[in-house]
Amino acid sequence: MNSKSLVESKPLPLPLLQVSNLNKHFPVRSSFGRTKGQVKAVNGVSFDIHTGETFGLVGESGCGKSTLGRSILRLVEPTSGEAFYEGTDILGLSKKELRSYRQHMQMVFQDPYTSLDPRKRIGYSIEEPLLIHKKGNKRARMETAMSLLRKVGFSEEHYERFPHEFSGGQRQRLGIAKALALGPKLIICDEPVSALDVSIQSQVINLLEEVQKELGISYLFIAHDLSVVRHIADRIGVMYLGEMVEQGPAEALFADPLHPYTKSLLSAVPIPNPRAKRERVILSGEIPSPLHPPAGCVFHTRCPYVMESCRQVVPQKRFVAPNREVQCHLYDE
Repeated sequence: MNSKSLVESKPLPLPLLQVSNLNKHFPVRSSFGRTKGQVKAVNGVSFDIHTGETFGLVGESGCGKSTLGRSILRLVEPTSGEAFYEGTDILGLSKKELRSYRQHMQMVFQDPYTSLDPRKRIGYSIEEPLLIHKKGNKRARMETAMSLLRKVGFSEEHYERFPHEFSGGQRQRLGIAKALALGPKLIICDEPVSALDVSIQSQVINLLEEVQKELGISYLFIAHDLSVVRHIADRIGVMYLGEMVEQGPAEALFADPLHPYTKSLLSAVPIPNPRAKRERVILSGEIPSPLHPPAGCVFHTRCPYVMESCRQVVPQKRFVAPNREVQCHLYDE
């Protein structure tokens, strides 16, 4: 074979973020200080996020979504697992190294008031990340803050105002401006629109999409509202009781959900046409305690398709279609 006819295959680019088998277990102690159990808030979660992509993370309250996001940034220290940002092990960084890396990874919180100092003017709050990481002089930081205010829909006159002078939706836009100050490549959005009115939600979502299109930022978008996630996410992961039970492209997941829990979540989403018929998947029973999760599949106590193997054997994660992963015995070979 002529060597000139061989075409060198280019390696695929690494994901911006790679999370593998991440665990966060909180010890439960008795009144005497003895550990009597563990809450497995995040249990063996794996997923990737590529440059310029939005990965949506959905699930019921208490399933571990927010803990997962905070564990990636090490706002809470993970128990075990791996998380690589551009090939660098985040969990292996020292505190000094982590501080430097955090300028590339920022967070937008559910309540923006928690990230805005009520005693400081808005201009200072936006400049604060630049000040902490020693970026630019006073004039340069002020110019950056002014530019970010304009980017999120404010004028320069808002620079001198205090957080209490803004509405909830306005404060969330200011929180986004603060997260953008250091020019991050990844932003973790922890339910950024759940506390806002529907009309304000759309404004914040549109702003996030405009920023992503302009700057090529990647998002981990955490939410419990599937209609919002469908609008913004390229891929979606579904969490239940600390585990990722299904993940795949957003449109494919909405068109053909695989896991019974995902089917139940989607069947509860309101549809615009009141005459349209859709089969409801009603779950019975209560969510098990994360302190004492059930044996086998964690969902088997509420699953309408439960089998004997579900009660005894933990299902393995399987790729059942291109980019479609599910953790369910219904798809065992």
